Amino acid sequence: MRDWARRLPLPVGAVLALCLTTTAAAAHDAAPRAGTAHDGTALASAGHDAISRHDASAALAGTARSSRAHRRNSPAGDAWAARTMNAQPRPTGTGAAGAGAAQVGITQTGLQLPGRPRSGANDVSVAGLAASSAAPAVAPLKKLLQADLLVVSPGALPSATAAKIARLHGVLAAEPVDAARIQVNGMFVAMLGVDPSAFRAFAARPTARATGLWQNVADGGIAVSYTMGRQDKLPLGKSVRVAGARTEQLRVGGFGTVGIAGVDAVVSGSVARSLGIPDGNAIVISAPHADLTALMARVKKLLPAHASVAPLVAQALPAAAGAASSAAPGAGTAGMVTSFGAAGGPGVTAADGPGLSRAEALRFLTAAISRVGLPYVWGAAGPRAFDCSGLVQWSLAQAGIAMPRVAVDQARVGPQVLVSALQPGDLLFYHTDPTAPAYISHVAIYLGNGQMIQAPEPGQNVEIVTAIVGGPGFAGAVQVYPRLAAAVAGNAAG
Repeated sequence: MRDWARRLPLPVGAVLALCLTTTAAAAHDAAPRAGTAHDGTALASAGHDAISRHDASAALAGTARSSRAHRRNSPAGDAWAARTMNAQPRPTGTGAAGAGAAQVGITQTGLQLPGRPRSGANDVSVAGLAASSAAPAVAPLKKLLQADLLVVSPGALPSATAAKIARLHGVLAAEPVDAARIQVNGMFVAMLGVDPSAFRAFAARPTARATGLWQNVADGGIAVSYTMGRQDKLPLGKSVRVAGARTEQLRVGGFGTVGIAGVDAVVSGSVARSLGIPDGNAIVISAPHADLTALMARVKKLLPAHASVAPLVAQALPAAAGAASSAAPGAGTAGMVTSFGAAGGPGVTAADGPGLSRAEALRFLTAAISRVGLPYVWGAAGPRAFDCSGLVQWSLAQAGIAMPRVAVDQARVGPQVLVSALQPGDLLFYHTDPTAPAYISHVAIYLGNGQMIQAPEPGQNVEIVTAIVGGPGFAGAVQVYPRLAAAVAGNAAG
């Protein structure tokens, strides 16, 4: 490991928020990562659209007029929060694991949203191809691969590791990649160096199909997530400053969310090496029919001591399937429930609780309400600017609750609850990224009385609006379990 890089722990949850090598090209640490719509999806085969940016703005942000009126007339945060806490007790059983399954239909094939149109590659913004390039044409997309596990190491893994993993029962593919946190226009982002022809299969369907985006990566450009590109106003087709072991100007080849949660940028392997990213220090594994807990144990035996393995999807084994699985760990898992696009972790039980105490919920809501009127900034986590998940993380921290940084991870910190059982302090989750339609890309905080608080998008401020608890973009609501939240936020993989 070069002396310009620092080794960081790898926080994981049901979906991994990638935290890897950070270059020392900057003089200080970056702000915590954003969690709006800027990271990858765990479901590469989603076949439905997310709501459009226009619809998302209208549905999630509300009108500027109502927001301004509320800010003028809203009471002090502590008084407002105290009143919202006078809600009725949560109905018994509505917070149990699986309560939301009947509501949104979690199956092995992912979240099915009624009435959603199918998505296409035209959702992905792609710059024109470079005038000249020595790179060969990227290979056609043959099939999509579900990204289930991620192996990561501070330094290069042994060259034979991926091949050994690929031979394990239940593994469909094991793709080596390079992984680090790199500065792009001054903002640290999780970046992967990839073989564009091979890795594109792990991306969400619209991004995977965008051949021009992957050709631009092969030609030496950088592809960034949909939200990073749009909300950070990166110049499509023009250059951005990328700082690693050396600083380079890379052409932005496209806006499309990739297949790994937390990852905001993808470059070719050769560009990654020129930036000083460790060569082959990570492996993406597809094993859609395997018992992931058992498979992780077998993968771990093949890794050096300093390497970790973590799940990229949440998986629960129903009781009926449990006996069969225990007889043959890692074998076929008919009946295995894998959550790709719904909020709430499968398999969460009362033993993972309890939820927030009344005092914790009051401090949480008071903190959030005190931020009304402060600006949305992509990647910001307070105290004077926020993105959506940054507002959630900061506000819960004021109540002494550790939370993961990324919205998709925040969706795994407790059981899904029915809309009819919502209580103040529950979290509301949404799909707003058309390049990764099954990906959870926005979060708001339920206040009670049919209202929610959110950091909506650039150009707007933290606001209280009518809660959106239905429609094609709604992914579900989650009750926060502090103990589970801390585990998702801080446990090292392995």
